This record gives sequence, structure tokens and C-alpha cells, in this order.
Amino acid sequence: VQLQASGGGLVQAGGSLRLSCAASGRTFSNYIMGWFRQAPGKEREFVAAISPSGGNTLYQDSVKGRFTISRDNAKNTVYLQMNSLKPEDTAVYFCATGKGVWRTASGYDYWGQGTLVTVSS
Repeated sequence: VQLQASGGGLVQAGGSLRLSCAASGRTFSNYIMGWFRQAPGKEREFVAAISPSGGNTLYQDSVKGRFTISRDNAKNTVYLQMNSLKPEDTAVYFCATGKGVWRTASGYDYWGQGTLVTVSS
């Protein structure tokens, strides 16, 4: 299984970015997809997750109303639309796939390589 994340970059506070994660190697539509992030010196934390069909989503409280997770099962791709970005959103963002508990890293068995998002103030 391979996950390829892209879309990170440098953006000013208040700006937007859309991350993408393309999956291959198993039936994409059978698995939960999640986004996590890790800021310098901090532990990896849950950001958002989406059910296999895309009908259910879950967000970390700090990103609710600003971030939207979605998926296109025909393209084997999950997205994270990030609006109203804040400097504290600066981190490496990882996509992951699994069938476990949505909010915990242990619920996912494959991870992408990460894409860096930097939000300047």
C-alpha cells in the first residue's frame, strides 16, 4: 500500500491550502482515511478522518469549521481543504489509512510520507 501526500506549502495566515493524498495497493473504498499532523517538537495529532463511503467525518476541535475532509473513491484520493489557516496549523501533515479507531494513530496501518504546511503570521 502506498500513500502519496501533496499540496503543502507556505501560506499567510488567513489563507487556504488543499492537501491531497493518493492511495494505491488495496481497495481504497474499504478503509477509513485520516489526516494527522506533527508540529516541530510536538507529538503527532489527529486532524480529521472520513468513513469509507465518505458519509461520516470527524474533526479535531481546533480545526472544526475551518478544515474539510473529503474523498473521491473513483480516484482513490482523499483531500483536506484548509481555510482560515493560523500559524499554529504549521506542521507536517500525514495521511493514513486503516480500519481502527479514528482519532488514534494506532487505528491506521499505512501512512504517507507527509507534506509540510507553513503558515506565516
